[in-house]
Amino acid sequence: MKISGVDIRPGMVLDYQKKLWRVAKIQHTQPGKGGAYMMVEMKAILDGTKLNERFRSADTIEKAHLETRTMQYLYTEGETLAMMDTTNYEQVSIQTELLGEQLPWLVENMNVEVAFYGDMPVTIQLPEKVETEVIEADAVVKGQTASSSFKPAKVENGITVLVPPYIEAGTRIIVNTGDATFVSRA
Repeated sequence: MKISGVDIRPGMVLDYQKKLWRVAKIQHTQPGKGGAYMMVEMKAILDGTKLNERFRSADTIEKAHLETRTMQYLYTEGETLAMMDTTNYEQVSIQTELLGEQLPWLVENMNVEVAFYGDMPVTIQLPEKVETEVIEADAVVKGQTASSSFKPAKVENGITVLVPPYIEAGTRIIVNTGDATFVSRA
């Protein structure tokens, strides 16, 4: 399926120059002269090479046809994740590098969306929000509540999240897995 150059989003898998590329970053640029373009940083799925490319709105690029399956995370063994297809209970080993920075948010028995290109897994999509427990939080400084301030808190997977001052250790919170930001109290 062809898409416009300005419709490219991070996480998409593109078929470009006879390779599969995962979009890592995008930046929309509108210079003073000339037309706007999208600066796209891509990483090759098979060999890991990086490519920075400019796409104008008039450019079209092939979006890879992917089959998405709901899978359940079972356990990690070295650099691979054991996943089970929730429809036919088939187990598949997937490289941890597909998750990248989102790996700490993966917990046992979590359902994730895995996109396959043929038989090869190419992306893993975690749930947008997860519930976790605060294990360590700074004390509230008196008088600091007048302005909207945040304090660092460590959650059970070791990640530090900025939370409102009323959150204490032992509180369960909901966190956005995409950028590790506080959403609400659970």
